[in-house]
Amino acid sequence: MQVKDLKPNTSIDSIELEVVSIDEPREFNSFRGSGKVANAIVKDETGEVKLTLWNEEIDLISPGIKIKIENGWTKEYRDELQIGSGKFGKINIE
Repeated sequence: MQVKDLKPNTSIDSIELEVVSIDEPREFNSFRGSGKVANAIVKDETGEVKLTLWNEEIDLISPGIKIKIENGWTKEYRDELQIGSGKFGKINIE
């Protein structure tokens, strides 16, 4: 799968990407709990997309590294496509 193939509200079997940048993490508190969240921009040869990172995922990545997301998800938030590994997915460092 490639960035150009991503559609909102679908699953991602596997996608390989390069990390372009990562925002500063921010703290959150909700009815589900608390923790940290950060957004990163990732790309492949077909385009860029925003990656949502939660808690320990934030410390795994840095600009310039290659990652592989398995069993992930896509959604549209504020008219912007976002991807993530979700509860059952995994981010691997390549």
